[in-house]
Amino acid sequence: MGLDLRADPIALTAALVDIPSESRHEQLIADEIEAALRAQAPWFEVIRNGDAVLARTHLGRSSRVMLAGHIDTVPAAENLPSHIADGELWGCGTSDMKSGDAVFLHLAATITEPSHDITLVMYDCEEIESSANGLGRIERELPDWLTADVAILGEPSGGYIEAGCQGTIRVVVSAAGTRAHSARSWLGDNAIHKLGAVLDRLTAYEPRSVDIDGCVYREGLSAVRIDGGIAGNVIPDAASVTVNFRFAPDRSVEQAVAHVHEVFDGLDVSIVLTDAAAGALPGLAKPAAAALVAAAGGAVRAKYGWTDVSRFAA
Repeated sequence: MGLDLRADPIALTAALVDIPSESRHEQLIADEIEAALRAQAPWFEVIRNGDAVLARTHLGRSSRVMLAGHIDTVPAAENLPSHIADGELWGCGTSDMKSGDAVFLHLAATITEPSHDITLVMYDCEEIESSANGLGRIERELPDWLTADVAILGEPSGGYIEAGCQGTIRVVVSAAGTRAHSARSWLGDNAIHKLGAVLDRLTAYEPRSVDIDGCVYREGLSAVRIDGGIAGNVIPDAASVTVNFRFAPDRSVEQAVAHVHEVFDGLDVSIVLTDAAAGALPGLAKPAAAALVAAAGGAVRAKYGWTDVSRFAA
């Protein structure tokens, strides 16, 4: 028995959860979603891209809204099949994000005359490394499918519209010294001690808060890893701190990197960028987005963290 897209969204969520769909193993759930859309929402053009299912209307509306949700989950941890306890639905991927997928699929099958043209993107491999993300493949192979006036990503948000997202970079801040035996420590130069100044800068750092379209993005600069040391009796000649900067979307990646260099200016360290992802502006001034906010009663706030919404804003 296939998916019933017109069923109560809670029941549809449970049905989606009960189809195992760990990252890289989404073929079965993609097959089920594709078949259901073709049978129950014939006004959509439906195509397949790997283990992603894409559908869109061609109603000639003046604007297009994209509804996007990933169909993979992290590995199950003895939390399948789904079940209801104390009025709550439990199961692997229930909130992230089979419930969002269920709402989007239900809308696709039940609203035959939407105010906007609709694009539905159900994609694979979101929960693993960014290079495997199905949206990246779709962007390369089917870029026209990602064109819309506003994109809604079905990540859990506590019932709020969480607009835009922060950008993120990681850098490794390294200090060099001279190795020596700890019994004659004065003959060496302790690289770990040099990192004390780096940690002092991080401790004293005052993060910026930025209001964009009524959403306040608070930045953060944090040490997330320390590496150093050779043996219990050796003065280390190398040590490093990995620093993560979560920045407001009014900064570009290049501006964020420059800011981190400013923070550690004057210290005897090297800085190497190891990971970067741009943020996304909220874009709430656009008519389709403003209409969404109004429909939600103004329940909107900034998205803290990075999400795939940034890919749609690029």
